[in-house]
Amino acid sequence: MPSARDRVLDAYETLLIEQGPASATLDAVASAAEVSKGGLLYHFGSKEALAEGLLERLRERSAADVAHMRADPDGAVAYYLQTSVPGAASPVGLTRTYLAALRIADGSATGEATRRALADVDAHGLAALRTEVPDPVLSWLIQLVGDGLYLRTLTGAPLTGDVGVDALVARLRELLISSSRG
Repeated sequence: MPSARDRVLDAYETLLIEQGPASATLDAVASAAEVSKGGLLYHFGSKEALAEGLLERLRERSAADVAHMRADPDGAVAYYLQTSVPGAASPVGLTRTYLAALRIADGSATGEATRRALADVDAHGLAALRTEVPDPVLSWLIQLVGDGLYLRTLTGAPLTGDVGVDALVARLRELLISSSRG
């Protein structure tokens, strides 16, 4: 059973994702989390504190995801791309938290802090990719491919074309090997 704090953050994420920032009032979050407003305020004293809690969760989940990426037996590139496709999700819930953070990145009082947190997540992912692909341009291109796949995940759009993720990973590995040979 998740703690009350986690239930509040889960409810906040759900409201942000499904209904947008305007609907994520303290009352709505408390109701969705099935806690009293006082219980919500015990953990998060304001809407800004709730957003800060979400960003803390984002950073924690990002660190856990990077650990999975680095430990994956198929490598960081395969893990990154395979968890970026529609229907796949990070085993630590990063996809959902990242999407919720995107929803508050533009207009809120915590917009700048959210953009910095999202940039940190991207930088940590890129650093993990660089453990497998030391070339900064190639590792960044792989991250951009993953970002494109991830955009499909966030929008619910299907992959198009006749290349699956496994074929994409295999072809990227071929290209990486041939480029390293010079």
